[in-house]
Amino acid sequence: MALAKFGRDMEGNGLDRMVSNASNASNFLKAISHEGRLMILCHLVSGEKSVTELEKLLATRQAAVSQQLSRLRLEGLVVPRRDGKAIYYRLADDRPRRILEVVYDIFCAEN
Repeated sequence: MALAKFGRDMEGNGLDRMVSNASNASNFLKAISHEGRLMILCHLVSGEKSVTELEKLLATRQAAVSQQLSRLRLEGLVVPRRDGKAIYYRLADDRPRRILEVVYDIFCAEN
């Protein structure tokens, strides 16, 4: 996929849309730029997990996991589901998975 080409003569709706898209992309990238949030998303790629499961996988306190999940939820990247006292999280859509695949290819895959 090729990136769009933008010229100096861009104006009106095209420029407004570009600014809006840049803002959305920036907020998304800020949300995943924290190591803890990135790790949570990596674990959720394989499927829904409870907060307790995430605590164990991350070896982190519940308060820290909940704080990061709150930010991910605020940005629309994860969706909660309550089952009794347990709260489960899953990816809200395919955007995090797609970005994580690129991050994995660049930083984690064996060369």
